[in-house]
Amino acid sequence: MSFLNNLFNDPEYQTTDPRKPEELDDSDIIISPDTRRDNRMPPGQSRTKKWPVLDAHGTPEVDLATWTFEVDGLVERPVKWSLDEFMQLPPVRVYADFHCVTRWSRLDNVWGGVATREVARLAGVKPEAKFVLALAHDYGWTTNVPIEYFLNADSLFAWSHDGQPIPPQHGGPVRLIIPQLYAWKSAKWVKGVRFLEHDEAGFWEEGGYHMRGVPWGPGDGERFRW
Repeated sequence: MSFLNNLFNDPEYQTTDPRKPEELDDSDIIISPDTRRDNRMPPGQSRTKKWPVLDAHGTPEVDLATWTFEVDGLVERPVKWSLDEFMQLPPVRVYADFHCVTRWSRLDNVWGGVATREVARLAGVKPEAKFVLALAHDYGWTTNVPIEYFLNADSLFAWSHDGQPIPPQHGGPVRLIIPQLYAWKSAKWVKGVRFLEHDEAGFWEEGGYHMRGVPWGPGDGERFRW
């Protein structure tokens, strides 16, 4: 019984069926379009009611007092925020599903943070920028995102999940969330973004993961490059 007690006392464990977007009692929340699908599970995925912890190197030590977020590359106005300044940016809330390339999906998530398009607007992204490289505190870890996915209405830099601050093991204090791509593109412990004209492979992409990573891609989804 101790295992079951621990499982059901886990505040991240889901005990109900996923809500449909129309069941949400919040007219201001942004709805990720994939949650409106009749079948919300991409090919080859299985639903988990837990929130698994996966990363490349373990949870890094992040000093909140010196935390900064920087935007550079192809922008008119390179910017840098402290954590307090960043969390004062206009907030949004997003209802989205979360699909890991290791074949689990956590449905029914509410993320809170600042829209990626708001960060891009404040920096003044130049027209020639076609890709974004997300930079993380995770020992130089990076991942690349096509700019059209980065600027989707449901993409954000999140500091809360289901109404609670994102804990360190899940990427807090701030992580990138790109709901329409596999979860490795949703960089944990994010510390900045760089806007680029040409695509640049990140950590997992260098190891063979797909350069884009759409779960709903042909066949088994866009998991690998080869």
